[in-house]
Amino acid sequence: MRFSPASRSRRISHSWLADASLMLLGSTFATAIQLDVESPDSVRAAAKQVAWDLVHFYTGNNTGDVPGNLPQPYYWWEAGAMFGTLVDYWYYTGDDAYNEITTQALLFQTGPEHDYMTPNQTKTEGNDDQGFWALAVMGAAEQKYPDPPADQPQWLALAQAVFNRQAARWDTQFCNGGLRWQIFAFNTGYDYKNTISNGCFFNLAARLAVYTGNQTYADWANKVYDWISHTGLLSQDYHFYDGAHTTLNCSDVNRVEWTYNVGVFLLGAANMYNLTEGAEQQLWQTRINGMLNHSDLFFSQPPNPPNVMYEQACEPHGTCNTDNYSFKAYLSRWMAATLKLAPFTYGFIMPRLKASATAAALQCSGGASGTLCGMQWTQGAKYDGTTGVGQQMGALSVIQANLITNASAPVSDKTGGTSKGDSSAGTSESNEGSPAAPKGAITGKDRAGAGILTTLTLIGVIGGCWWMIS
Repeated sequence: MRFSPASRSRRISHSWLADASLMLLGSTFATAIQLDVESPDSVRAAAKQVAWDLVHFYTGNNTGDVPGNLPQPYYWWEAGAMFGTLVDYWYYTGDDAYNEITTQALLFQTGPEHDYMTPNQTKTEGNDDQGFWALAVMGAAEQKYPDPPADQPQWLALAQAVFNRQAARWDTQFCNGGLRWQIFAFNTGYDYKNTISNGCFFNLAARLAVYTGNQTYADWANKVYDWISHTGLLSQDYHFYDGAHTTLNCSDVNRVEWTYNVGVFLLGAANMYNLTEGAEQQLWQTRINGMLNHSDLFFSQPPNPPNVMYEQACEPHGTCNTDNYSFKAYLSRWMAATLKLAPFTYGFIMPRLKASATAAALQCSGGASGTLCGMQWTQGAKYDGTTGVGQQMGALSVIQANLITNASAPVSDKTGGTSKGDSSAGTSESNEGSPAAPKGAITGKDRAGAGILTTLTLIGVIGGCWWMIS
């Protein structure tokens, strides 16, 4: 399926150059976005403005560009996250203004095997990168986002293909299990098993279990949760740490904590709670409560405005990088979705979503329009001077999350789901799941690029968070 690459570019790009040229001028003409979280109309209006500004950063629908890709400095995984956010935008608001570019991107990037191993990314792709695209299409299936034409890959089947690919990569040689960060051995970071890669896999397995009723997915979800607990990446008091190295059999746990790690496990746990009964359900409820209680680490306390989300590993020190700017988006999204599946969480989650959305809207006062969003929601109306895809996703996700109580429940095969599945998707013989090179020769440039990308990420994590582990 192909859409005209210029069909939306005229609509969304006319003011971007002006915004970019004035971005560094701060908020001289700041107006901020008006938001009343108690008014659904106000929330929808605020979300519409933030979504408009978010899509201004996208160039993949311009003539000559690649559908689904974001420009530099954004990596491929964040594009998948952005389109997952736009699926949510449609789900919460009913506004289909961006459905065309969203569907185009989600289909264009599937790759020849329809498993999100797309040739334009494969040589540097990690399990977490692939996982974010899978979670985007899983959300499309659950939220009854319009299905693709019958001759195109379907949302559920795409999610199943990624699950099958990643299940085949489960590595018991080191650390008694777990997914590695990187897929291929030539990439720096192949010796690192990180929480977000395994969290995406857990989240996907749990949601597939609910959607399909297939016990195999539930068994895998339990397996991942048990592994991350036994490895020490999840502590007994629900700290989710960043990762550990296979070279030391995962004994060197990196204790940096990010919002998206607790978020990705929270929503997976909520699905398992929804799926189970009796003592097993009570166990998942206990785990959810533990995760929520620990998540207070990421919400401000007096004398700051209370209950406002912040990225505690980097935000107070001004060390957040391009990736980190977006992490609060995922905790916001997954907290809201958790509330729908595990209603007992309402009293904890909803006040934090309301306070964070109110604060985030005040930060949306940058650029020529006076509506581009900063990251530091705890600063209120004092715009922090940053802008980008991550900041827009964060604000959009937490603002539109305040529509969750009126949103429809996620569907499954038994409750009105229409997306077609294929439990064998992603199981064809392929060299992508092994440490060997993918199709096409790996050049020195490829190795260097992948190594630099991963090394810079690790340096950013370690350098930006030295104070937490010293």
